[in-house]
Amino acid sequence: MNFASFHPYVYYATRYAFSPGQTSLSRHCYSASIYFVTEGSGVLRLRGRAHDARPGMMVYIEAGQSHDWISSSDAPMTHVCCYFDWQFVDRSAAFPDVAGPIAYDAALLQRELLGAAFPYPIPEIADVGASLRSWVELLQRCYTSNAHTTERTFIRSMAAQAHFLQFIEHFLNVSLQEHQIPDPRITKLLAQIEEDLLNGRRVQPEDYAELLGLSRGYFFELFKRTTGATPIRYMNQFLVNRAKDDLRSSNLSILQIAEKYHISSVHYFSRLFRQYTGKSPQSFRSEG
Repeated sequence: MNFASFHPYVYYATRYAFSPGQTSLSRHCYSASIYFVTEGSGVLRLRGRAHDARPGMMVYIEAGQSHDWISSSDAPMTHVCCYFDWQFVDRSAAFPDVAGPIAYDAALLQRELLGAAFPYPIPEIADVGASLRSWVELLQRCYTSNAHTTERTFIRSMAAQAHFLQFIEHFLNVSLQEHQIPDPRITKLLAQIEEDLLNGRRVQPEDYAELLGLSRGYFFELFKRTTGATPIRYMNQFLVNRAKDDLRSSNLSILQIAEKYHISSVHYFSRLFRQYTGKSPQSFRSEG
């Protein structure tokens, strides 16, 4: 997946109540899907295995994966669900009537229209336990009908997409293992680091580690895993990137740019800039 195009997009999200003993046909969704069993019981068949479906069950199914549901006769099942892609796929030409199409015959599945898989493993079955209500409340805010967005519905769709991004951020933070995805503690800390730098507060990495309750060594390990750089390199690169923007697009002098980013001297600023770009600030401005 090209992470530059990563932008989860929900096509259909709703609450679905089964009738007693209802069985869904074997199906292949063109997009990924997430389900939460909220009431009753039943069975989910996925990858040739049957799973007991009870309240608190969370299910993630990749696009194109065959599955079906069987509801209990005594305690009919209800789930809330959403159908989405990790990046938008326009299927309106092939499926003009539904935004989240499903194939019920594997032979008719148009594989070129399947949504891209997420590049890291995500558990298919999980138990959210006592947090079920909060999950349902998050997903309820994303509810949208299984129809293509039009000029009459795009405002509502924008609201649903905004809420869905909050939902999927929470889903990824919970579902992905620490070694598979940037650590959310560091991700949240980056905003603070950048704000500190812009306000002239050069906080030492050890102080950020203490803020998170982490040892210095473990903090450095998590930080580099998340950003690809050490804390000091990340801070310096952030300031240099901001300076590059001003050199390209403003009439500020090099001295003024150094002062703007609270860098102690023009000499140090020039040395730092050359270290990260291979050019002096003046050369960079001239070539830009």
